[in-house]
Amino acid sequence: MLRALRLACALVFSLELLASQSFATAADSPSGTVEPLKVVTTIPVLKDFAEQVGGPHVQVVSLMSGLESEHTYSPKPSDVVAVRKARVLLQVGVGLEVWVASLVKNSSNPNLLIVTTSKGIALIRDQGLKGEVSRTQPERHHGNPHVWLDPENAKVMMRHMTEAFIKLDPAHAGAYRENQATYLLQLDRLQGELAKRLRTLEDRRIVVHHPAWPYFARRFGFRIVGTIITQAGAEPSARHMQRLIRQIRAEQVGVIVSEPQLNQKIPEVLARESGARVVVLTPLPGGVAGTDSYLDMLRYNVLQLASALEGS
Repeated sequence: MLRALRLACALVFSLELLASQSFATAADSPSGTVEPLKVVTTIPVLKDFAEQVGGPHVQVVSLMSGLESEHTYSPKPSDVVAVRKARVLLQVGVGLEVWVASLVKNSSNPNLLIVTTSKGIALIRDQGLKGEVSRTQPERHHGNPHVWLDPENAKVMMRHMTEAFIKLDPAHAGAYRENQATYLLQLDRLQGELAKRLRTLEDRRIVVHHPAWPYFARRFGFRIVGTIITQAGAEPSARHMQRLIRQIRAEQVGVIVSEPQLNQKIPEVLARESGARVVVLTPLPGGVAGTDSYLDMLRYNVLQLASALEGS
């Protein structure tokens, strides 16, 4: 009897404790739930933006790690599971992630909100890479998709995320807006720092591995005079390589920009034959050591390229 009484008291105590914890949880969260908003992003730069805006109120998964090519990525079974569990999917759009449509279809998630973060951004017409942005719905994709490499475009992308989070989780609207404002100030300060660093740089001509860099070049005043890869998924022809070698020699272009996500042998051959030097920049956070965040990546790319141009 005494044992039964003790068990009953313990059960009552446990129930009261659980109830008090549930009440505290509901009080802490106006929506009555402690579950963060589940967010899936296609590329890691969107993950960084989403975490900056969402803070503790979001749980973000990036499908890509930053070491893959965003154009040729093949979704894994775990990606289907992640999208199925998500409330919102953030993509760049402009034909960058040609694999997203089938992934979303296979996930069978009717409640998924898909946010195209490039919406409203003025696109640079892509002259350099045929086929990259027109493999699906060519009538809609007439611009270069690497918009995030211009920090002014990054601000637009973050605003789309903020609006989506507020729509799905209005209880934390104030936090989302405050987080966005704080990050935009950090981005403004970094732009000023980098502009100051580049003020005395004279020769800003570069040859790029593939056309990921027009928005970056336009924002920071670099000039792209040649591109190695001109066809998505194909290596450059010998004729094209010879043309680039002659151009680099004749114009005395000092720097070739490559990327860790691409085959390094091609720019190395070009550099050896032309006398230029290769500098490896990354269009995605995490592609190079020390570039885990967007701010770190932007700083790294500008400073590395400026140093390479000054030393060429």
